[in-house]
Amino acid sequence: MGKKHKKKDRRDETPAERVRRLMKAGKVKKKCCRSSSRCGKCPVLALRKAKAKLAA
Repeated sequence: MGKKHKKKDRRDETPAERVRRLMKAGKVKKKCCRSSSRCGKCPVLALRKAKAKLAA
């Protein structure tokens, strides 16, 4: 009988929250490996993509 948490709409989440959710799902790595060309599972690249999607 505690408080019910309202489920947050994904459209309202910040880019950082989106990347955190992708990390939990295993789609993005926890830490960047700093390779010269960023790998596909890089959190830095995922954050850039999330910011670009929000701006568009």
